[in-house]
Amino acid sequence: MPINEREQEFLKQVLPFWGELTAEQQRAVKNGSASRHFSPGSVLHSGPGDCAGLFVIIKGQVRAYILSDSGREITLYRLFDRDVCIFSASCMMKDIRFDVHMQAVEETETILIPTPVYRELDQNSLAVSNYTSQILSSRFSDVMWLLEQILFMSLDKRLALHLIELSSISGNRLKVTHEEIARDIGTAREVVTRMLKYFQTEGMVKLSRGEINLTDRKKLESLAK
Repeated sequence: MPINEREQEFLKQVLPFWGELTAEQQRAVKNGSASRHFSPGSVLHSGPGDCAGLFVIIKGQVRAYILSDSGREITLYRLFDRDVCIFSASCMMKDIRFDVHMQAVEETETILIPTPVYRELDQNSLAVSNYTSQILSSRFSDVMWLLEQILFMSLDKRLALHLIELSSISGNRLKVTHEEIARDIGTAREVVTRMLKYFQTEGMVKLSRGEINLTDRKKLESLAK
């Protein structure tokens, strides 16, 4: 559905280039954008063949991930309130083709700026073009950080760091399965289970069905360093 006045005001606040747009460009964004709601598990973007446009997250959580040929997932980064999904408009970017998927982690409200609308802005506004470059740079940094972890960090450190990152979102009682953690850090569930059991024997976590309680955060942080 078209965006309402509240959502229009939200775009003005979130998009740093809004004040640099002409009145005509602002009208094009307002008239062309649409509200989109996604339930947990719903897909916002499903690879290079999908190019809906730029998603601006009003509230919720979205994870970006890639798939191996065997179907294994690894989470690249997560997006939260007021963040922007840039790779959902990757088809407008010359020579950039990322087979990235976007999935809602929780109930998520978004505003979609369709690809033709955003492409027009990007081609005719230096402020928008600069913003696009900044967002891409930030996301590439996220991916490079992940690559650094995979190549140079042991699994116990990666797992400890991941648990700490999750706790910064939802507190020390993590409602997450071993399968979901394995998907996030790009390994097998059995490996995660074995490592979590080791963490439990060391007093760092307490395991229960569908939940992990961080019992010694300082010890986890020390391991993650």
